[in-house]
Amino acid sequence: MSDAILSPDQTARALPYSALAQEIATLLQDPTVAVPPRIVQALQGGGSLFVMPAADAQVAITKLISFIPGNAERGLPTIQGDIVVFDVQTGQRVALLDGPTVTARRTAAVSLLAAQQLAPRRDGPMLIVGAGVQGRSHLEAFHQGLGVQEVWVASRSRASADALVAHAHSMGLQARRVDEPNAALADCPLVVSTTPAQQVVLTARPRSDAFVAAVGAFTPRMVEWSAEVCQHLARTGTLVVDTRDADHEAGDLLQAGLDVSTLPSLADVVGQTVAWQNAHRPADGPVFFKSCGWGGWDLAAARCLERTRAQQG
Repeated sequence: MSDAILSPDQTARALPYSALAQEIATLLQDPTVAVPPRIVQALQGGGSLFVMPAADAQVAITKLISFIPGNAERGLPTIQGDIVVFDVQTGQRVALLDGPTVTARRTAAVSLLAAQQLAPRRDGPMLIVGAGVQGRSHLEAFHQGLGVQEVWVASRSRASADALVAHAHSMGLQARRVDEPNAALADCPLVVSTTPAQQVVLTARPRSDAFVAAVGAFTPRMVEWSAEVCQHLARTGTLVVDTRDADHEAGDLLQAGLDVSTLPSLADVVGQTVAWQNAHRPADGPVFFKSCGWGGWDLAAARCLERTRAQQG
């Protein structure tokens, strides 16, 4: 393995969504993977600094990124930083990946894997609430990995929504902007919420055959979905979290007063563990997948990169 510093475009090309989703599934069943709790340092002004290490038998990574919600108003990215990849045996740095690109693609790939495993329906239309970087990456991932052909986009910024609709059209998809996401829930069996999660946005109940990937809220203080909706989903549907870190980070569910520690994780679903087999899963009912983020997803991206480089010789 030789040292490589990848630009955002190079990082994206090295991480195809479907291949990354498969690598995530493989990582979840790898007993050598070690991911300590991430460090979240609060910054003055409302931002956060994240330090996220992870390792397996071959590769070690450290992700160092900042999250500044107010940057959207400054015309700057809300997430900035890098991921450093090391060879475990020699300790040499083998790659430096663009942090925002990895974050966008691995988060969408996690949602894609969850949808592949859990979505009652895959035909769409797909509703995306929040038309930023994550909205775009989820649009691309669900098109490539699930074959979604129609997407509806809702955003507090009409310009952002229209831009994402235009991107969908450029991919050959049917797409339109919707101004009332809560009303649109009744028509969309696939839903992804990627808002800034500073306040409740979604107050209507998803369809009984819906799959929801709730991505925007990744700290206990953040929230996108109302407490009433989350409580309804807990009674009538299936709730799954990305990892056990969600036990103390899943703002939507924690603010609804739910015991997140009792919910199955994506690793339980992929591994078909006893926890998943015993989970309450009605024959008919929505699936709500809560994604909070984990350093293991970035490790999966590093593994995917090395696999791609090996295949390319």
